[in-house]
Amino acid sequence: MQITVKLVASFRHNRFSMEVRSCPDGSVVRQIAEELELPLQQVGIVLVNGLHATLESTLQDGDTVTLMPRIGGG
Repeated sequence: MQITVKLVASFRHNRFSMEVRSCPDGSVVRQIAEELELPLQQVGIVLVNGLHATLESTLQDGDTVTLMPRIGGG
């Protein structure tokens, strides 16, 4: 299946901002993050098709996944 992956902020560093990827049926967001070597403990917001999701959310063909890092500040 084909999904679109969007990376935000520091996750784009040495990667991409948006990419269409192939992945097996039944894949979950966690697998995509691991393939991209994103530090899972730094994933702050996960969106699938613009709706809040989790790293364990199952993906469907044509989905758009957005991964955003945790943001800190004072």
